[in-house]
Amino acid sequence: MSGDEEKPEQTVADDLVVTKYKMGAEIANQALKMVVEAALAGVSVLSLCEKGDDFIMKESGKIFKKEKEMKKGIAFPTCVSVNNCVCHHSPLKSDPDVVLKDGDLVKVDLGVHVDGFISNVAHSFVVGVTKEKPLTGRKADVMMAAHLCAEAALRLVKPGNQNTQVTEAWNKIAKSFKCSPIEGLLSHQLKQHVIDGEKTIIQNPTDQQRKDHEKAEFEVHEVYAVDVLISTGEGKAKDGGLRTTVYKRDPDKVYGLKMKTSRTFFSEMERRFDKMAFTLRAFEDEGKARLGVVECTKHELLQPFNVLQEKEGEFVAQFKFTVLLMANGPLRITNSLYEPEMYKSENEVEDAELKTLLQSSTSRKTQKKKKKKASKTVENATGQPTETEAAE
Repeated sequence: MSGDEEKPEQTVADDLVVTKYKMGAEIANQALKMVVEAALAGVSVLSLCEKGDDFIMKESGKIFKKEKEMKKGIAFPTCVSVNNCVCHHSPLKSDPDVVLKDGDLVKVDLGVHVDGFISNVAHSFVVGVTKEKPLTGRKADVMMAAHLCAEAALRLVKPGNQNTQVTEAWNKIAKSFKCSPIEGLLSHQLKQHVIDGEKTIIQNPTDQQRKDHEKAEFEVHEVYAVDVLISTGEGKAKDGGLRTTVYKRDPDKVYGLKMKTSRTFFSEMERRFDKMAFTLRAFEDEGKARLGVVECTKHELLQPFNVLQEKEGEFVAQFKFTVLLMANGPLRITNSLYEPEMYKSENEVEDAELKTLLQSSTSRKTQKKKKKKASKTVENATGQPTETEAAE
């Protein structure tokens, strides 16, 4: 391993790195749109997760074909979490399946990487809602609160600002809709092959978490996956006893596995997913994977992404986007499918400063770009106006 420890870190200061991020983002955006469009009443969650993952694998296989060594594909497997289920629900074939019904608040979360450069995205929507019959009530409150928190973050996550500013804005916005951010959840800085970088933004910290959480300043050429999760309840998420199926390698842990099944599973996992998150569903023999993962997790070679749940009867909405902090302004590369006409709340943001912030434009200073032979994918990924301008 020592060979690649020496290499300087690649950042978005390099055009090729930006290209890789955008290519991953383009696939993530398409996968998200496809899963959301397929998520109708009567459709199974398992089928949606499989659909998303298959699409990512197929599309990422089409790019950088000449670079045989380059790894690409799923950075975070497709998760579909419904109503009070907060996150990480990506069931196996052997798990009880969840079937969507009208009125379900659905969160779709997934990630793609190209050469270890990660583009994450998540979107929430309510099944069966149309512009003709917009949604009101608590689900509308939480959808609007989460959407506005994401919009505030898009304007606050920029060089020179502090992570605490985002935390405070989220608390205020959620409160104005009588909602709570999920306690203690983190948004992470992204680096090549690293989905959980050291700089983080914390949601709704407890007093202890507030003391322990490191203050950090955003800097140019950093990348963040900004993850907003808001609840109609108190914002306390617990492991609800559903099977954990999503894991990732802990690169700092070493242990000699004793069981042959564990060793086989672990070496396949390393070869196929390296340091990215994966689901046990991706293994041909699900039974062996379920067996092999036990020893790996026990000795902390793998970190589990537990399926978290809020209280029964509450609703949780999530929006996640990936943003590159470029020299000429933040560039959001994974987009939102949020349609403001579909959700009507009696509440609104009261705070004057926040109102002004949310009304500010996010368009970037245009620069004369050097003419480059950029692939169509990249043009498509960049040729979109920011939704925020459209929404204003």
